[in-house]
Amino acid sequence: MDIRQQLALLSRGCCDILPKGGLEARLQQAAREQRPLRIKAGFDPTAPDLHLGHTVLLEKLRQFQQCGHEVIFLIGDFTGMIGDPTGKNETRPPLAREDVLRNAETYRRQVFRVLDESRTQVRFNSEWLSNMSAADMIQLAGKTTVARMLERDDFEKRYRNGQPIAVHEFLYPLVQGYDSVALQADIELGGNDQTFNLLMGRQLQEAWGQTPQLVMTMPLLVGLDGVQKMSKSLGNYVGIEEPASEQFGKLMSISDTLMLDYYELLTDADLTEVRAMHPMEAKKQLATRIVARFHGEAEAQTARAGFEKQFARREVPDDVPELSINAEHDQGVWIAQALRQGGLVASNGEAIRLIRQGALSLDGERVHDKDLHLAAGTTTLVKLGKRRFLRLTIH
Repeated sequence: MDIRQQLALLSRGCCDILPKGGLEARLQQAAREQRPLRIKAGFDPTAPDLHLGHTVLLEKLRQFQQCGHEVIFLIGDFTGMIGDPTGKNETRPPLAREDVLRNAETYRRQVFRVLDESRTQVRFNSEWLSNMSAADMIQLAGKTTVARMLERDDFEKRYRNGQPIAVHEFLYPLVQGYDSVALQADIELGGNDQTFNLLMGRQLQEAWGQTPQLVMTMPLLVGLDGVQKMSKSLGNYVGIEEPASEQFGKLMSISDTLMLDYYELLTDADLTEVRAMHPMEAKKQLATRIVARFHGEAEAQTARAGFEKQFARREVPDDVPELSINAEHDQGVWIAQALRQGGLVASNGEAIRLIRQGALSLDGERVHDKDLHLAAGTTTLVKLGKRRFLRLTIH
């Protein structure tokens, strides 16, 4: 890819790229020097299983691999034992070393469902951090100030509210930042709740005489409930090692708005084409893409067929009437007109009223858009109310 194409792909879905304009400058530098950039993302093995929320960063790493750059998947086996309180208002308990190592081994296995193993370095930050002496750690702590640490939102809030902050918690941003020094990272990726820690890496690299890394943050993936970030403890997750049928069914439960976020953050699909699809078909294609990534195309198609068969058995009578309509305009056929021609309503006005009341479903998906047009070349199962069905084909 040329630099313009790389920039478009790599910046997709990002919250922040710091400093501004830095990604294009780094890509140009890599082209001039004819070398790949070193891209780092760290994962603390705080739980044994990865879910789709983790794969937001993995997908971005995969895109860097597509562009020919060097990817480092860093397992924070040392930092996992400190316990990062990011996003919390209290200290997160550190993990025992045996738990960290057990979880780390499952991470190694799971990440290569997304990343190209032959082009990925897997590193553990205990390689350099466990060898640091007390004097080394004091020297590291001397590279920043308490005032700087209290700029981090969760520390500042806890300090203001009189909640305790253990001294060892200040070490977490420092040792995470030192990872970038040890690996001489050009770019570090992280969630947008990690911005402070990522910027600490820039500060420490500069202190060690290195060119400060570029920082790229990604949004936290919202879970199936559409409200909170994806988390196994909240039960709103899709695990990457779950059975194909379970993954497919869970993904079919998300809202249309969330579906677009998943497309942007978990795939490289053209979002303009996605928005032009019928929402139900778009969701099926999303679920198929994601299941195929973890289980292969054959299992993904089997999961889709199983879902469609189950849906049909649960919802649809055997004698659904069928109707074909010719689209007279490029935008297709207006949904109210289609309902009227299909004999489901007496007038366009009745159709609009029922749509606003939430009585219309297309391919099992509730539709509230009274201005929706059905595109030519599609067949849609229409359900109005509890008992009125129509299989509608637009030519």
